Amino acid sequence: MAITFKVVEEIGVLSELPSGWQKELNLVSWNERDPKYDLRDWNADHEKMRKGITLTTDELAQLRDILNGMEL
Repeated sequence: MAITFKVVEEIGVLSELPSGWQKELNLVSWNERDPKYDLRDWNADHEKMRKGITLTTDELAQLRDILNGMEL
């Protein structure tokens, strides 16, 4: 079974590798489902991706709260 995806919104780039791949936070719809926040490496034209994580709005808010509580 093929996985389908659509990048609904490009939110931001966290880093870029010399190869041109970028670690990005995007809003992505997987298999025509409701979009989730997605953090992973993408190639320049968003045709290929590496392993990453998806987060619901509630999970992203919880992560934000955890990060805000950390001393970096």
